Amino acid sequence: MPDSTHTALLQCVIFGAPAMLRGRMHSLHSMPPSSSLLDRTLSAIARRYRLPEFQIDSSQIQELSPETALALIIEQARIEKTRDSTAVAALQQRFIDSLARLIASAMHPRTGDAVFQATLLRYREPTVSEYASLSSQAERDRRSIHAAVNSMAHPERHQRMPPGEQREWLGRLYEAAAASSWAQAEDIARRLLDLADADIETSVKRRTQQLLDSGALARLQRLQALEDDELVRRYRSLWDRHGPRSGSAAAAAQGVASKHRGAEVEALATRALEAFAERLGKEEAHTSYRVVTSMRVPASIPSSHEHAKTEWDVVLLRHAGTSGDTATWDIRLLVEAKASVDAASTDLPRLLRGLRLLAHADANANYAFETQQGAVHVRGASLTALPTEGDRLANTVLYCCDAPADSSPRLLNAASRMQLLSAPESVAYASMLTDNPHADACTLEPVWHALLESPRWRVILDQYAILRQARDLMVHTDDLLAAMRS
Repeated sequence: MPDSTHTALLQCVIFGAPAMLRGRMHSLHSMPPSSSLLDRTLSAIARRYRLPEFQIDSSQIQELSPETALALIIEQARIEKTRDSTAVAALQQRFIDSLARLIASAMHPRTGDAVFQATLLRYREPTVSEYASLSSQAERDRRSIHAAVNSMAHPERHQRMPPGEQREWLGRLYEAAAASSWAQAEDIARRLLDLADADIETSVKRRTQQLLDSGALARLQRLQALEDDELVRRYRSLWDRHGPRSGSAAAAAQGVASKHRGAEVEALATRALEAFAERLGKEEAHTSYRVVTSMRVPASIPSSHEHAKTEWDVVLLRHAGTSGDTATWDIRLLVEAKASVDAASTDLPRLLRGLRLLAHADANANYAFETQQGAVHVRGASLTALPTEGDRLANTVLYCCDAPADSSPRLLNAASRMQLLSAPESVAYASMLTDNPHADACTLEPVWHALLESPRWRVILDQYAILRQARDLMVHTDDLLAAMRS
């Protein structure tokens, strides 16, 4: 479907509802005028990533992609969940039908989802399931083998031994393990055990027996044997289509590139805020502003730091006075740099937990934050005043990105999509669909109930609202620079 048609279709009553999606954040542009230059500037920044008001008539649901349909159905279920059980129940079949379409789409041999197809292959084929299980612990097995071999056969260790069969076999064992020749390593280990007690140290014999008893050598041998299986080769090929394997050089290079791009976005945001801090200082003659980067939350703030943002990329501070000979500051704006638009919606729950952490500060205390520019002391009263949810976030938090705005934004994020596809009922339905094109999709009903009732699925129930909020807070680096320099 062309982008223009897709967007127009999405802007038509969500499943027949007469009003716009309830629960949507108010538009930033509808905020009342503020006397603060900072507030006026934040209100004026273009928000090219903001989602339009998505609405859809129930008769047009089949014209949308299954991902888009699911996102909108799930969002309406979230809104209605505490209001109208009848309205929620009416959404069940639409959800099941859309999930069935998503599964069928993911199974397409040319345009489908390689990861889901690999998951389905593992579910259906015992050899693939065995290979995947062995692969999941292969690295742990390799580490345990190398640790055991090094403890008795490392060159610096066994070369100090007197010449003889023990020394010779230990050298061979070390070489076999280093070359990942697991069958050879097992054979050598058994030959070591066959040595006469007079020719082998008790500790070496004990460790060799432990190595064989651990099963790690046998598992890695089986893993190597399975690599030649045709179905296993297909399984590995599907994973390779998904992208670089975790831990590979390609994956590392990809991570470095993403980190470098994020650093560039942060540098642009820093320059924009520094220029703006100078403007603010001129407008407010008796107040000074400064910008710091990599501001790290001190452990002294009395709340759990777990899963919360504890380092802020770029922070605009306003001078608040002195405490003794030490300058104190108030936080005026927090900016997080992101290399992609999707990264912001993934990060938002952690950011909100970070704000709640700061809000637990003692209003009467000052806190020393370490930054790239040295320690800065922030008033606890400034931290407790930070908003932790709702529309007020727009005056305190920005996500900054340099990615182009997408004309047809993805409404169901990749993690939520994969969780829906990976549900046991989804995989079982896909397996039935492989054997019978007319398989009954009613077997997907448990996924709907889990979505509404299980805490583990709450992140998916909330994902559209989080996406919308994150995009409302996101600005392009060019728009940030333009607004803060104008």
